[in-house]
Amino acid sequence: MGDKSLEIDGISKRYGAKVALDGVSFDVRAGELFGFVGSNGAGKTTTMRIALGVLAADAGEVRFDGKPITHEARTHIGYMPEERGLYPKMKVLDQLVYLAELHGLSANEAHRNAENWIARLGLSERRRDEVQKLSLGNQQRVQLAAALVHDPGVLVLDEPFSGLDPIAVDVMSAVLREKAATGVPVVFSSHQLDLVERLCDRVGIIRSGRMVATGPVAELTGRAGSKLVVTAPSAPPGWAAALPGVRVLENHGPTSVLDLAPSADDQAVLAAALATGPVTEFSRQRRTLTELFRDAVAEQPRAEGETA
Repeated sequence: MGDKSLEIDGISKRYGAKVALDGVSFDVRAGELFGFVGSNGAGKTTTMRIALGVLAADAGEVRFDGKPITHEARTHIGYMPEERGLYPKMKVLDQLVYLAELHGLSANEAHRNAENWIARLGLSERRRDEVQKLSLGNQQRVQLAAALVHDPGVLVLDEPFSGLDPIAVDVMSAVLREKAATGVPVVFSSHQLDLVERLCDRVGIIRSGRMVATGPVAELTGRAGSKLVVTAPSAPPGWAAALPGVRVLENHGPTSVLDLAPSADDQAVLAAALATGPVTEFSRQRRTLTELFRDAVAEQPRAEGETA
């Protein structure tokens, strides 16, 4: 028996001379929210399309539940593409029922599931409307319902939060947490890194078709180090610049944000600050996922390639 995880193992893809993916590997575990992040053109969408069987990989393998993924297994994946794929002139309810039946649900099951997700995603008043008459945010809710209506065993979502208002983001976040809590592996790409940091158990960063970091968010950001925030109202400008092992990242009036080398002594920094007068703040802040991402993608210029 496998562990109900989705495994991307050594996936490579070329378009002529352009390398879109170069040995991409990561796994999305049962019950886990996995954030897949990278710049435009880094390879996120290509990876997702290969997982779904829309594209063929040149090398590597996609597995689910420990076995190579088949067409039958792919029918149990819920997919939300970045380029939304709804029928604009179909009514919301009819469309969801149709899509559920395509995945093998009976008419009764399809109607029950469609009505459930319509209500859950706040679309009840729009259930008889044509999709093209909905706002973009409501169209996105319908697209999420389409990914969920057949009760998938895996969720793969490409930029599901783009263009959503804060309330819709909260609704979608709650739905993804609920699905993960039932043991479903959930992977989504997003440029909203603060949301990824808040929502995901683990994250993978892809740059120019290669994975450059994978792991729990807290572990990755902790490994990236922390910043020291010092507020010393009486300190003269540049007071910290000459301290050994200290790099000044930012200055905001009396507040300095410092990066300390592993060999630097934070107590020596505190003593230097106190020597100038009172210190009203002295705290360490973990680096954010956004800062980690900027460092990761800045290490190498992005190669040309397909859109992410």
